[in-house]
Formats: sequence, structure tokens, C-alpha cells
Amino acid sequence: MCGFAGYAGEGLGAEYAPQLLSSMGQAIVHRGPDGSGIWTAPGIGLSHVRLSIVGLVDGQQPMTSADGRYTIAFNGEIFNYVELRDELKARGAIFRTGSDTEVLLQLYAFDGERCLEKLNGDFAFAIWDATERKLMLARDRMGVRPLFYTEHKGTLYFASEVKALLTVPGIDAELDPFALDQIFTLWAPIAPRTAFRNIFELEPGQLLIREGGRNRLRSYWSLDYPDAGERGLSGDTDHCEELRALLSDAVRLRMRADVPVGSYLSGGLDSSLITALAAPMAPDGLNTFSVTFDSAEHDESSFQREVASALGTRHRSVASSPDAIAAAFPEIVRFTERPILRTAPAPLYTLAGLVRDNGMKVVLTGEGADEIFAGYDIFREAKVRRFCACQPGSKIRPHLFKKLYPYLPGLKQQSAEYLAAFFNISGTDRSDPLFSHRPRMKSTAAAKIFYSADLRQTLGDYDAAEELAARLPERFGRWHPLHQAQYLETRLLLPGYILSSQGDRMAMAHGIEGRFPFLDHRLVEFATRLSPDAKLRGLREKHILREAATRLVPPSVIERQKQPYRAPDSRSFTGPGTDERPYVAEMLSERTVASTGLFNPMAVSKLYAKCRKQDVAGFRDNAAFVGILSTQLWADQFAIKQSVTETAAVAKSQP
Repeated sequence: MCGFAGYAGEGLGAEYAPQLLSSMGQAIVHRGPDGSGIWTAPGIGLSHVRLSIVGLVDGQQPMTSADGRYTIAFNGEIFNYVELRDELKARGAIFRTGSDTEVLLQLYAFDGERCLEKLNGDFAFAIWDATERKLMLARDRMGVRPLFYTEHKGTLYFASEVKALLTVPGIDAELDPFALDQIFTLWAPIAPRTAFRNIFELEPGQLLIREGGRNRLRSYWSLDYPDAGERGLSGDTDHCEELRALLSDAVRLRMRADVPVGSYLSGGLDSSLITALAAPMAPDGLNTFSVTFDSAEHDESSFQREVASALGTRHRSVASSPDAIAAAFPEIVRFTERPILRTAPAPLYTLAGLVRDNGMKVVLTGEGADEIFAGYDIFREAKVRRFCACQPGSKIRPHLFKKLYPYLPGLKQQSAEYLAAFFNISGTDRSDPLFSHRPRMKSTAAAKIFYSADLRQTLGDYDAAEELAARLPERFGRWHPLHQAQYLETRLLLPGYILSSQGDRMAMAHGIEGRFPFLDHRLVEFATRLSPDAKLRGLREKHILREAATRLVPPSVIERQKQPYRAPDSRSFTGPGTDERPYVAEMLSERTVASTGLFNPMAVSKLYAKCRKQDVAGFRDNAAFVGILSTQLWADQFAIKQSVTETAAVAKSQP
């Protein structure tokens, strides 16, 4: 697990290359505090910062093959490197190191681009072929590890984080207003867009070939589901056993390391099941880590303690208070490299610090299960909305929404008419490809009332949701509605927010590698073949996963209703009892907001005053407050150079 950066092209003088590569590496040194290296040749340069996990002594990068033809810079892990090494030895390969990096390098030498089909891992890498003068960039199937690129004066620049690209002279931090609007609608930009104009993200399951000064992009893997009429795998005993076997093997592979591996333990089903499978595989016992809150609506510590006790792990926790969230928030924005609408990344940043403070570098985590096994409330909500829409005048059906959200007591008192209107029962077309996500998009987009007049004029009639709909694959319309909803969640929000802002960026800020057994592509492909009823049976989410967890985790954890991971939002920054940070008042002052030009200064001032009175109850105001504050911090930290109107014409034409 590391970070890398580099360039391909003739636009950079050889005398400047070492200094530039060193600067690019230094910008992301938090990703690799254990070592660094640079490598140059005519028309190519690679920089690498290393977090030593596999091949501690001999895994230094950039690494060049014995014949000098291939050179690699690699971020992540190839979990099946042992099996691949044995296969390559049988094909005549001779290894000089024990690292997975050399396995990847040799596999590419044998199979070229097709090597990607054999990899089980979380990775992003660059491989240079000196003979063909060809560069390949690639990213793992699910988008666990990041990779960004841009072109400047005929040279391609690439890096694990945008910070490294911004060290290149002439590459400026400029706003993409349409990406900002996507964040304020969908929570994340639609890849390949990023918040920075003309800086792009390689998409999950995609590779880029640079040859002869031209780029070629293609996907080598994509998420797919059977047609709605096809019979999927059931949730019966045999398929539960298959699921357990796949997940157990995914955990086994991810326990491979030359350093100890720990586990995050939230107290929910997913992390508890991963921990239960990992505990017997840890030769010296398993260390588990969790975050706690002082508010009952966010805290799961009782379940964390129960699971840790039942499994006999060495458990440690760290408290995340509103004040701690506010203190860390500017750093959070610097590491996410984009505006965010929730404070949820902050406790995970603190949690990664706890892992590092205990001398560890690697943790297993349960992310991905909700996406592939239909665990989120949004899947159940969409099912209820479809059921209600069949009889839009029903006075009984809307009351089902009260069962979905027991942690929202305000819904308990509402009438059927209110619930039908709130969840837009009669106003949504069931054939709409975004049916499942329209309420979330509508609630999120409500925060746009704080946009400035200039930003509104720049965006014109642009509709981020319609752009998303236009980019859906042709086969999308053939899938079952649950699978459509899962695709939207897995393809957009998972890599665009969960694995980036809450995952890779928060862990790597402390030099911690998170590993995601549920995102093993074999398990993902198995889950896509399951029938909708095996995943969402009635309103019981993750049905087959709950059945597979029987006898592995405490029954109280298996049967508890999912508690979504959240953290205090606006109240972390303002109001009675809060040690208000000076940066909050500065970033939200009418003067600063006006100078940035993205939001209405008077409207923001009123929102700020409302939050200071702790008069914020709804999602809209919380999302608006955090979104505006994070955008202001982002613009300040990255010294965004141009106003929104100056960037608009070019930005709208980006892919």
C-alpha cells in the first residue's frame, strides 16, 4: 500500500524531472511514510512513496524487471500473489524478491493487459514498457484505490492524489462548477470528473494506455446483473454455504501481510462477521478498533463490546466528540480533496489515527456489504415506494415507512398523507431509471437554494441527475429494480464517496491500509447472481448474509436493524456548549463567501445564525451547512484560482 505519481511525454526537460518527481512524491508522503524512490528515462518518470506491508526488505519501488524492459509504480495489494507467483514460476519466471509488486510486474511481462483478469486485489498502478514505449495505468474493479490524471503541454501526468498533480508547474487548481453541482445532488462527482477542472479520475475497472502521445481508455471489468426475467440464485442452505466459503477465502487472502492485520469493529453485522472470520486466522490474536459517540443516536459501543467479548479480540476504541470533529474538519477536507456534505469521514480519520498509534498498518473493514447484499435503507424505501405507488390513494400503505426509520422519531407522528407526500409516492414515475434514488437526490439538491446568482447562471439548465441517467449502461433497463438501485449505489456512491472520502483518504492520511473482503470480485459477482429475494426478503435487508452469519456472530447482532453510520453534522461546529473554531466564522463570513463566489452570502449568514441557535432539524440545512463549509475550506486550501464564471464555458464540455 503506497502512493505514486509520474509523467509520460516529452514536454518536461530531463534536468527538471528528479526535482518534480520528488515534489510530487512529497505531496503524498502520508501514503507512504516508510520509504520513497524515483525513476526516470527519456519521456517517462515515476515517483513512489512506500508503506511496507508485503516484501518489507525487497519491495522497493519503482521496480524494474531484470531485463530492464518494464518498470512499475504500484499502490495497493495483489492478494492472490502467492498463487500467481507459483503459476509464473511454472511458466519459467525467476523471482528476485518476495513482493507482490514483482509478481504483478512479471505477470504483465507474460500477459500484457490481460494480466488484469487474473488479479484479486485493491490496486492502482503504472507500468512502462521501454521497448514499445507504452505506459499502462490501471485501477481495481471496485475503485478501492484512487488514480488521477491530466494532460499539460502534451505530457500526461498521473498520481494517487490530486495534490501531487498540483505540484506540476502550470497545472492550477480550478473549480469545475458542474462537478460541484453533482456533489450537491449525488454526493460525489460522476467519474471521470473531479472537483478540479481538467483533472480526471480513472474509473473503477478501467485502464489507460498512453502510446505515441495518445491516450486510449477501456474497461476490463464492469458490474452486471441478470435480466429481470431470469431466475437468480436463491438464499437456500447451499448458497449460504457458498457465500460463507467465498467470504472466508476473501478474508484469508486479506490476512496476508508481513505485518499484523487488525479489524475495524462497528458493532454492525458486516464488520462483526469479518472479525469473526478473521479472529481464528490471526496467529497472535486479533486487534479490533472502533469509534464511539456521546450521542445515543450515533453510538454503537454496546454492540462493539459484545462482539469483541464473544470473539475474544483485543479491543480498543476512540471517542469522537462534536468538538473533535470540528477540530479535524479542515484536515478532512484537505485529504478528501473535494467538498463533502456530511461529517462522517471525521470519526474514521480519528479511528485510523488510533490504529496507527497502536503500531499497526493494516485493518480489515466491512464496507461493501450494504451495496452488494442490499443493506441500505434506500433499497427498502424504494421497495415500499413502489408498493405504495401501485395504490397512491391508500391510507394504510404509507405507514410502512415508519418501520423503515425507527431512528427518526418524527416520522412516527405523521399522517399517511404526509408520508405519501414526503416520499413522493404519486409524483414519481416507476419506470424512471433513478426511481430508487430520487428522494435522496431531491433532499440533497434542496441545499442548492444557497447557490450564488453567478453559479446559478453558470449552471443554467444543467441537471446532474439527468447526466447520471444518460451515462447508465444500455443493459440497465433489463435489470430488476433492486439491481438497478444496487448499481447506482455501487457504481457511484461507493467509489465516489464511501471508499474515497470515508475510506482510502481517511486511512491513508495516517498511513493505514484498509482491506475490504466484501469487495473481493468473486464475492461481488456471486452477489450479482443472487435473486432479489435472497438479498431483500420482504423488508429484511441482507437476508442471505444474516443467514450465513448464523453461529458466527451473536444473535443480537444478526437480528438488529441496521443503524446507518452517521456523525453529528452542523452541531459539531456551532451552538451552545460548542467550542466554536475561528475558521468556521471566517469561512462563512459574508466577506469570504462573497469572495469565493459560489454561494449567496446573506443566505449563508442566515443559515449560520440558525445553526448557532441549534435550530436545525432537517437533512437539508445540515447538508447545506457542511457542504458550504467544506466547499469554502476546499477553495481556500487549494487556492482555487478562477471564479465560477471564468471556468464555466470550458468545464461544461468536459466528459
